[in-house]
Amino acid sequence: MSAANRDPIQVAVIEDTPALGKLIRRIVDSMDGIQTFGIWENAEDGLKAIDKGPPDVVLMDISLPGMDGITATAKLKEKHPDVEVIMLTVYDDNDKIFDALKAGASGYLLKQASPDELCRAIFDVNAGGAPMSAEIARLVVGAFHRPASNKNTEAFNLTKRETEIVQLVAKGLANKEVAADLTIGVETVRVHLKHIYEKLHVRSRTEAAMKYRDSLERQPWNK
Repeated sequence: MSAANRDPIQVAVIEDTPALGKLIRRIVDSMDGIQTFGIWENAEDGLKAIDKGPPDVVLMDISLPGMDGITATAKLKEKHPDVEVIMLTVYDDNDKIFDALKAGASGYLLKQASPDELCRAIFDVNAGGAPMSAEIARLVVGAFHRPASNKNTEAFNLTKRETEIVQLVAKGLANKEVAADLTIGVETVRVHLKHIYEKLHVRSRTEAAMKYRDSLERQPWNK
């Protein structure tokens, strides 16, 4: 379910540092179009509250007491696949970045991101984008350096159009940009993405791009 037609965007925060949680609340609530859904200091309490009425976007600390942010993201996406998750961290650990994205996160920000960056990321992910701090984006782009091959149609049974879309998603294009590039409607892109997720058995656009690229790395024609 898209939040595009709802105002404001509801943002849940799961962050174990109270001072940072309060700061995020002030930043979010000061911006028109977004609003704090709630703040929790651990994943267990946050997930319980989210189950009662899911928000549009979750800002998820990657390092939490008890259940960690990556595990929480996977559980959240399993129950609420349409909720967008942006991971928050103080460092750019490669393994944790990709584990979080594979768990279903759509964005990844360093905690030192500016208030403007944080707010832009919320609007971006809600519109179908995959916001990341510059440091994180460089690592992700580096993992997608190989040229895509149309033979993924055979590997995943994707249609020609689905192949074109997942290739553009792997390049970091948002839904509106994909639609413009292929001269199709944004809603058509969303429908194709839903089919792509089903065929790749994934829960987010970023995970779809990663699985697609990983499959190309394993194919004999790329050896």
